[in-house]
Amino acid sequence: MTLQRLLILFVFLGLSSISIAQSGKQEAADKLYNTFQYVDAVEAYKGLLNSGYKTEENTRKLADTYNAMRDPVNAVKYYEQVVQYEGISPEYFFRYAQNLRGVRRYDESVEWLKKYREAVESKVADRILATDSIPKYDGLNVKNLKLTGFNSKYSDFGAYEKSGLTYFTSARLDDRETSEDIYGWNEEPFLDVYTTYKSRDNADFLLKDKIMPVRGDLNSKLHDGPITITGDGKTMYFTRNNIINNKEGKKDDDNTNNLKIYRASRKNGQWLDVVELPFNSDFYSCSAPSVSQDGKTLYFSSDMPGSLGGTDLFKVNIDSDTYGEPENLGEVINTDRDESFPQFYNDGRLFFSSNGHKGYGLFDVFVATKNDESDAYANIINLGPPVNTNLDDFSFFLNDNATKGFISSNREGGVGSDDVYEFMIPQEEPKCVVSLVGQVTDAVNGRPVPNASVTIFDENGTQLDSLIADAEGNYETDVVECNKRYLIEARSIKYSDKNTSVVTNVDDLINVVRKDIQLDPIEDVEFLANLEIIYFDFDKYNIRPDAAFELDKLANLMLNVYPGMVIKIGSHTDKRGSFEYNERLAINRANSTYEYLVRKGVSADRILAYKGFGENQPAIRCPNNDCNEVEHQLNRRSVFEVMKMK
Repeated sequence: MTLQRLLILFVFLGLSSISIAQSGKQEAADKLYNTFQYVDAVEAYKGLLNSGYKTEENTRKLADTYNAMRDPVNAVKYYEQVVQYEGISPEYFFRYAQNLRGVRRYDESVEWLKKYREAVESKVADRILATDSIPKYDGLNVKNLKLTGFNSKYSDFGAYEKSGLTYFTSARLDDRETSEDIYGWNEEPFLDVYTTYKSRDNADFLLKDKIMPVRGDLNSKLHDGPITITGDGKTMYFTRNNIINNKEGKKDDDNTNNLKIYRASRKNGQWLDVVELPFNSDFYSCSAPSVSQDGKTLYFSSDMPGSLGGTDLFKVNIDSDTYGEPENLGEVINTDRDESFPQFYNDGRLFFSSNGHKGYGLFDVFVATKNDESDAYANIINLGPPVNTNLDDFSFFLNDNATKGFISSNREGGVGSDDVYEFMIPQEEPKCVVSLVGQVTDAVNGRPVPNASVTIFDENGTQLDSLIADAEGNYETDVVECNKRYLIEARSIKYSDKNTSVVTNVDDLINVVRKDIQLDPIEDVEFLANLEIIYFDFDKYNIRPDAAFELDKLANLMLNVYPGMVIKIGSHTDKRGSFEYNERLAINRANSTYEYLVRKGVSADRILAYKGFGENQPAIRCPNNDCNEVEHQLNRRSVFEVMKMK
């Protein structure tokens, strides 16, 4: 064998040895990933990349590992390279877009979601394309509970309040510091369920919140929690790995110990008699239970057959110890991504977390509401900031009287990988509704003004109500509140408009405020009495029958409607005849009008004056005396002026 051939053989054997070694490292890295030991998997994949081994494959797997660890900063760094690879699955467009939201690069996220939609025509792309026009759950003061010792440097989430105690799920160490208690996913201890309780502090003799593992048989050597409790406080449902009597159950084909839902009963202050629910399986997970107040319906998350993709929300009916078939909540709530952590609230709302509906970051909290006409969920609302952030927000809880709640999140500023945050719901003072009533009357005679228009405004001039008074002038509205000032406008055709105000001060016994309104009648006899013009024949001053009919209406107005009214009479002629003659004729017409009203009962002292004006004040001016007969008639008349109403 020549030296050259020996060198080639040595090189070949060396490369083969390196290849075999790298292949073994790849297998080890993939095993770490597939068994959820992500912290170690990251280092393994980085080592393979540093050696230049299968760069594209391991860049993709490293990005996926950071994605599983909910680390968008590092995930974006590697997905940015992955999405440029030729022939890469569109699924990576979606993952890149999701993690871009996690670092608040929203515009870029939208562009990659568009590319994903174009590639796969997926509903989820349409659902999460935009982050604008999302309703805000304003008014909440969301605070981290780190100052109370509630949160640890590990994962704390799933806070749940019942009967004065707060339960939550935590990876805190307490007395579990052996290596076998460490979970490879994030190198934290396995989860247990904890509760708060009151303990007297010897230093100041005050009762303070203390934290301890929940009493009973809940906590095992693997994951336990989160939990939910029935309204009567007697039954708890909780999540746990496939384990009972501290023995692990069967794993699935991928060697995964799936999550299951269990039931425990409260006895003497402890949670005992742990029982696995019948719809669990070794081959899929069921988790994050939420039970209705009456204990008859259980909501949960699962990737069981029939899911639309990822994990979906399901419900199952409960009849004593019998459980029905799980029912998928449908595509209004569930997407082809992940929905989890339901909380069924006592008014029918369903809160949950999802990365498949449009949101602000990775997982956001949403609320589903029902149509009035049906029992099906029809509307999905993102709760918005400050509940949701650019990272993971989940496990929303609202207490029974909607005064406070909890949210779990890995948002910036926390002390652990997940923290519990508390929020208080601003409580509106119960509105003190007042009945505003009143009567619209005539300011002169005190009579009701029927069918008057009454409009109510607030102090800023915003119209609150518009109503029509009844035949007796009465009006009523319930749009006003206690101890506020309101503006009122009242109108009627024979009256001047009236603007007034009212302050709705009330006592504890009577929530009724009265505001009567008096309208001033228009000082116009013809309008008030519905008079037609009092006309006279040519060259005459006698009261014609049609004039008598009109004067009767005037007499009635003065005698029966406004008995204090004082008027003046003015009579007129046309321009035919001499000036002196017309002046005398006008005086006679004024006298005739005056005498007719007096004969009808109107006191003479209520007619302050009755004067003739001849042709001086024509209703129709006739240049060159060129009027037709109709126009001459309009000038032969008596008119009235109100001098006083009362």
